[in-house]
Amino acid sequence: MDFSALVLRNDGGHDRPTAKIETLSISDLPDQGDTLVRIRFSSLNYKDGLAVTGKGKIVRADYPFVPGIDLVGEVVSSSTGSLAAGTSVIGTGWGIGENWWGGYGRYQLLDHKWLVELPPSMGPRTAMLAGTAGLTAMLSVMQIEELGPAPGDGRILVTGASGGVGSLSVFFLSRLGYEVVASTGKLDQHEYLKGLGAKEVVDRNVLSAGAARPLDSARWAGAVDSVGGTTLEAVLSQTGRHGVVASCGLAGGASLSTTVFPFILRGVTLAGIDSNTCPNPTRMVAWRRISEMLADEAAASMLRVVGLDQVTEMSEQITSGKVKGRIVVDVNEGS
Repeated sequence: MDFSALVLRNDGGHDRPTAKIETLSISDLPDQGDTLVRIRFSSLNYKDGLAVTGKGKIVRADYPFVPGIDLVGEVVSSSTGSLAAGTSVIGTGWGIGENWWGGYGRYQLLDHKWLVELPPSMGPRTAMLAGTAGLTAMLSVMQIEELGPAPGDGRILVTGASGGVGSLSVFFLSRLGYEVVASTGKLDQHEYLKGLGAKEVVDRNVLSAGAARPLDSARWAGAVDSVGGTTLEAVLSQTGRHGVVASCGLAGGASLSTTVFPFILRGVTLAGIDSNTCPNPTRMVAWRRISEMLADEAAASMLRVVGLDQVTEMSEQITSGKVKGRIVVDVNEGS
């Protein structure tokens, strides 16, 4: 059985791989799991853009390599019988698209432990509107709910708000009744973010310079931060008593320079979000909640669908900060 896939190659040992749509067969798939999945949709995340363009060291396997950290489809067969043929499944995390061939093809072999069943009320395209970004956003929201402020207790900041994680965090939090403040460097995205539920939009430069002092005036009851670096430093210094900051990204840098004062004088919690190896029971709870919330028609404003033949171009755009919301990849189109 032949099918199309976006394949990365680096036959010449260059700094960056080349990406090209190729025809593969099932026998070309690496032996990396017990379950054959027919993929319907994937998505394009910032991490995917880095992998496809070679701008980041995302791929940790030998070339040739099929990227794509997200996928949704149906089980064709399972050698262990863990998942019945025809079961609709979502695959995110566990090194898919980094250590293991991923979602930018019509078929893939995967370990059944990497897969969770698609919630009955969720369509496959909606699942990839969420993808890793949506799972990360929901896990962040769940940490704020569990550890920190309730709706009405103060403003919740979302940094990197026009990106995938940020957009979905704004959307989820606002639907749960929180007063959301969105931070972005894209002045033309203010109306988009307000349409998702943000009550206020602030320029990222207010935060990107770092903390003005170890403890600044308290502005936030909590935050979802996908930027890291000096932005996270500023957010921590401005978070009020017993606030929760969910740290889930490093678009602005991996280093963090701060003090213990926010933690020991205000009781601030810095909660790390790891959607890659999140345990499946928690993962399934998150997906059920996502399926309920993305039924809202307003979610459609985040969505753009592209074919496989557009992934390389869109990867350049997403790594250059020119993409808002979520890009879903229809792996059966543009091949």
